[in-house]
Amino acid sequence: MGDKGGAPVPSPQQARAQASAITSGKTAPEAEASPTSQLRKLFDKPRLSPGQRRIAQYLIEHITEAAFLSITDLAERVGVSQPSVTRFAAAVGFSGYPALRERLQTITLGTRAGGLAADVVSRGNELQAAVDAEIENLENLRRDFADPDQVIEVGRRLSESTPLTVLGLRISSSLAEYFAYAARRIHPDVRLVTLGGTVAYDTLLQSREAGGSWVLAFSMPRHAQETLTAVRVARTAGLKVALITDLALGQVADEADVVFATGTGSRLVFDSYAAPGLMAAALLQAMTDAGPERTQARLEEYEQIAEQHHFFLRD
Repeated sequence: MGDKGGAPVPSPQQARAQASAITSGKTAPEAEASPTSQLRKLFDKPRLSPGQRRIAQYLIEHITEAAFLSITDLAERVGVSQPSVTRFAAAVGFSGYPALRERLQTITLGTRAGGLAADVVSRGNELQAAVDAEIENLENLRRDFADPDQVIEVGRRLSESTPLTVLGLRISSSLAEYFAYAARRIHPDVRLVTLGGTVAYDTLLQSREAGGSWVLAFSMPRHAQETLTAVRVARTAGLKVALITDLALGQVADEADVVFATGTGSRLVFDSYAAPGLMAAALLQAMTDAGPERTQARLEEYEQIAEQHHFFLRD
């Protein structure tokens, strides 16, 4: 494809690959990390007990409301004792629950000042409220992207892993299929796992034996037991795991080497995945940036085949 006597005209996808390279370093140093990221860093302590981890997870999932609860109310909602809350505050580095609550209030009030309130006031109808919630998820992700270095690094690692395994079971399979479909345009060997049990184990073990080093896993609610098992199998086999999920803390996140926690839309009967989908697209972009020559060659080859066999309608 190209102009007569001129340079080849890149396809829209090739042009985007060339123009959308991620710039390393903080492009907006004043932007604060999302509440989820701040709390994960705050609570990322290796010796938290199961009860303390439940407290941490509740605070992450209900930050705006929980930041203003009394110690009695928080204990009741989590289902633990008041002394357990006090011990949790000490375990994560605070003199007591009042000091922890003050920090939580700082985080949530900062979020309100810098963007949409976490407890979006319902206006219009339920569909509009669902859109508002997803906008908030994207605002949080935008704050996380203020420093894209981790995305760039993980994208490079995924690009170098041959084969690269993409895992998504049950409801998460759609995100995994999207990522794998796009990754195959720029990576020579992408293996998709959407079935659990021994089928997943076989693929993971074979991927490692073939020289693979990384797995990209998706885990969306409701989190499947078989996803946790598959991630553990991958780690046992010697594979590194990058995880895109909605939970900053939890059993699956604990097993992963790298966690990208993004909010999901939960205001309708079935969840929506605007932020996880964008997170997946960002990693794909980072993969293209990691190997520009390979990316260009593979996209050119694909465009030639697509043109020859009329894959797509002409717009």
